[in-house]
Amino acid sequence: MKTRFFPLLLIFFSFFSCKNETGVSEDVSKIRINLAVLRFDKQFAEAKPEDIPALKNEFPYLFPKQYSDSIWIAKLNDTLQKELYSEVNAEFSDFVKETADLELFFKHVLYYFPNFKVPKVITVISNVDYTNRVILADTLLLIGLDNYLGKDHRFYGGIEQYIAAGLDKEYLVSDVASAFGKTRLRLPSDRTFLAQMIYYGKELYLKDKLMPLAGDAQKITYSPEELEWAQANEEQIWRYFIEREILYSTDNMLAPRFLDPAPFSKFRLELDNESPGRLGRYMGWQITRAFMNNNDVKLSQLLGLSAEEIFKKSNYKPKK
Repeated sequence: MKTRFFPLLLIFFSFFSCKNETGVSEDVSKIRINLAVLRFDKQFAEAKPEDIPALKNEFPYLFPKQYSDSIWIAKLNDTLQKELYSEVNAEFSDFVKETADLELFFKHVLYYFPNFKVPKVITVISNVDYTNRVILADTLLLIGLDNYLGKDHRFYGGIEQYIAAGLDKEYLVSDVASAFGKTRLRLPSDRTFLAQMIYYGKELYLKDKLMPLAGDAQKITYSPEELEWAQANEEQIWRYFIEREILYSTDNMLAPRFLDPAPFSKFRLELDNESPGRLGRYMGWQITRAFMNNNDVKLSQLLGLSAEEIFKKSNYKPKK
């Protein structure tokens, strides 16, 4: 009897889990939104000097008052601006797929956060300001499309390779999800490495729920090979953190070594050059996943829990 019970139990829970995910999908599909997407990049690039007043009236937040119209007219005729727009228009001649992806994302946001106000989406050209490629502010979502032309684009030739790797439209919705996460998560007052790990773990777990069709590599902005390395070495990474007693350390150098964007993580071992950056975020993600798998907690509740509670109740064990 016992030898039969365990497999049957696994089948039951697998069925229940699939049924639960199906229920979420069905509920999400019933949510109706009318996502407004305005292609300011197109409107501005195709404008004439006499159109500037109308554009300023429609998009006042994109025209700082301290600049006169002559600045914007000069920008219309700027060679670099024309080249940027040409490349953006070639990559995003329409925005149909991206609009559909964003609609699905915001439907999931509304499912878990029903009081959320869906913002108006404005596409812009940002002169490759990759540090601000997505800005979510109240009722507006600004997306700099010139930051999503593909990692090998000539515009990105002077940018570090590990940064350019994320400048692809594959990661556009993931960047929007990160921007949303920052509006829901408080930076930890606890300065420990564990607290910072769990902060990013929560952000990535949000993506699990808000981007259920995306792969893990897309969520964390890894290549498939980088994700495979992290998964294959999860036990060794965890052992390193435990043996060197860094979970509760407040050493400021741990963030650039394991949390901040970087070409690789810095274990100070021979394997460093093989590793992807931000492995601390990856580990925080796995701990948060373990916590949610082992506890009956709503997504909105998770965001307010302390790192210590999440860690202790996660019963996290690294994959071998």
